[in-house]
Amino acid sequence: MVNESSNGRQRILLVTGMLGAGKTTALRELEDLGWEAVDNFPIRLFTRLVGDDTAQHSLAIGFDCRTRGFVPTDIIERVKKLESRKDVVVSTLFLDCAGQELERRFNETRRRHVLAHDLPVGMGIAAERELLAPLRRWADLLIDTTHFSANDLQLRIRELFGATAPKPMTVTVSSFGFSRGMPPVADLVFDMRFLDNPHWDPDLRDLTGTDAGVGAHIERDPAFASAFARIRDLLLELLPRYAAQGKTYVNVAFGCTGGRHRSVFVAERIAEALRQGGFSPTVVHRNLGSRAAEMIEGPHEP
Repeated sequence: MVNESSNGRQRILLVTGMLGAGKTTALRELEDLGWEAVDNFPIRLFTRLVGDDTAQHSLAIGFDCRTRGFVPTDIIERVKKLESRKDVVVSTLFLDCAGQELERRFNETRRRHVLAHDLPVGMGIAAERELLAPLRRWADLLIDTTHFSANDLQLRIRELFGATAPKPMTVTVSSFGFSRGMPPVADLVFDMRFLDNPHWDPDLRDLTGTDAGVGAHIERDPAFASAFARIRDLLLELLPRYAAQGKTYVNVAFGCTGGRHRSVFVAERIAEALRQGGFSPTVVHRNLGSRAAEMIEGPHEP
């Protein structure tokens, strides 16, 4: 991972490479990671874009052979001058791709290569590769996207520059009652109505899943321990994978009939397990303050 300490200096990343190699995807991913991204900025205005008042922001500048004033040797000289400044840290990322794969991508999108004119696209790619050779040699980082999908490139960008992300993935664990409607936003929903319902115990009816007596009642259900362990292990496996995919928010919801007993208890226990696993979940109980009602709890089957 690229995690160079800038010591208060502005971080500048120049993103360039072959047309069709993924520059736009890379810039969008950097933007999602908190960078300020600018594409196809005129080369002659390059140094003006680096201001003294934005040192706290990482800046990604994209350019390629379509950019006005694109002369690789001139760009390298400008970068050398920029590197001599003590208020910035400059790196160059070059995105490459095999010619045959680039031809496939151009043919698939029916785009015309800007250097091909009326010639086959392969000739335009060859001319571009020769033009960009100095920049490719100059670049600090090189990513070959020949065998990459767009998602693969996004993952690679996050791997290299993820340290600049503004915050980690936000995990919310919530409880709700099915009788009062499904939550509007939930990535994973677990139905706890298979557990014995504390509502039908007169001593527990007016309590909630945050009370010890309700928790003890639920834990005595023979199905609880095994089901809880499986859900916990599933979440501890899935959440790091969601984070690796760049998901910003994950909402895990637990439901029971009224949303006051079983779902509340399990949500609290799962949140505790996630904290032990290195996450910092927020817990929300949607129907905790709702009135207990036998009509919505269904028939009691002792």
